[in-house]
Amino acid sequence: MQQPFDPSGAPDGCPAHGNVPLYGSEFGSDPENMYAQLRTLGPSAPVDIAPDVEVELVTSYDASLYILQNPTLFVRDSRRWNALNNGEIPADSPALPMMGYRPNALFSDGAAHARLRQAVTDSLATVDQSRIVRLTQQSADYLISQFSSEALGQAELMAAYAQPLPLLVFGELFGCPPELGDRVIAGITGIFQGTPGADETLGGALAELIALKRRQPGEDLTTRLMVHSSRLTDEEVLHQLVTLLSGGTAPLTASIGTSAALYLSDDWPSGLPVEDAVVKTLWNYAPIANYAAHYPTQDVELGERKLHAGDPVLISFAAANTDPKLTAHREQLSSKAHLAFGAGPHACPAKDPAFMIAATAVESLLNRLPDVEMRVPFKELAWVPAPWSRQLVTVPIRYTPRTVPSAAKPRPARPASPQAAPSAAAMPQPAGYNRPSHAAPKPKGGMFSRFRAWVNGE
Repeated sequence: MQQPFDPSGAPDGCPAHGNVPLYGSEFGSDPENMYAQLRTLGPSAPVDIAPDVEVELVTSYDASLYILQNPTLFVRDSRRWNALNNGEIPADSPALPMMGYRPNALFSDGAAHARLRQAVTDSLATVDQSRIVRLTQQSADYLISQFSSEALGQAELMAAYAQPLPLLVFGELFGCPPELGDRVIAGITGIFQGTPGADETLGGALAELIALKRRQPGEDLTTRLMVHSSRLTDEEVLHQLVTLLSGGTAPLTASIGTSAALYLSDDWPSGLPVEDAVVKTLWNYAPIANYAAHYPTQDVELGERKLHAGDPVLISFAAANTDPKLTAHREQLSSKAHLAFGAGPHACPAKDPAFMIAATAVESLLNRLPDVEMRVPFKELAWVPAPWSRQLVTVPIRYTPRTVPSAAKPRPARPASPQAAPSAAAMPQPAGYNRPSHAAPKPKGGMFSRFRAWVNGE
């Protein structure tokens, strides 16, 4: 039986279910208060993740870990979703692109999941860490070169840096030629923005990329997936690429933006390394806030709530990581004990590269623009009012205008831990690294084409 919800501090409930809506400006402006209210109901509570879409949201760290590590009782295949199968979910619901079934590792279980995940993890393992650092620095230098020489000395970090940087890195890791890279970026960006036809754009571009790699294999993730011993079909390769792209770029955008804003905030202790800012972001501002739908294979008791077989149970990584019951133990816990990358058999297979990309991106910004500072206090920054992610809307910065420096004249690095990524001066630099942004007219084409031309000194 559904328990009554204390409406104090919460927005009006959904007319269809009487639940608290986990979307809209009221939730987006203060999600922590919402999670605190939901915790009064126990380890989980019913919410509407989108209009007319009811889910059970788990806010307890221990309960989240229990579900994530219990793949027999809680499965990921959304074809079990009762309300969807009964025609109760609106066809245009924003929840469908996030929760609807796709033939990838994220929505698979058992042997099917193991097969797809092994192909992904083995392929990722072939990417050298130094290459990831180099690609991140390369992408960072290009993006900074595009805005840092402007006379105003001001920029909006999310749009100019945090959002495009992961797309450039993934375009390189996938082995995209310029024109296909443009279309891949246009497709995934359009999906996040709700652009009609974006899904078809992305699917078409990735299908062409796979066909290209059949003719011309390379040292890239696309080829590695295609030649893996799991013998993935071209359709399966395409869906794993979509999962890597969608599951990697948006969380990385959030991590880079929030970590940079935290580090540049007036409250950040002097001398702490960038890695600490990334760790704090993963603990306190989980980039993937509420996701990972699970479906009980039978009715399950969780606290005083009954979770019904086939009804979606979502994990609130944001609420679990800030569970007050952890407060007394946070200092004793490992810095990696957060659930921002998930846990159990579906834990993110790219958590180490993701951390490395986020830390390197922030360090590159600080090294290239040593006097960069925030134009707005961290506490006054607005968050995107969406239930799925925890991402800043804007991060306004100011700095002294300059061109990207030569590797021969490295800037003093910000404080970094011994495990920090190598500085730009210590890494082999790509062609075009020290080329001023005004050295040649901008080439034609999309962002990836312009990036590739900049790298090649064209």
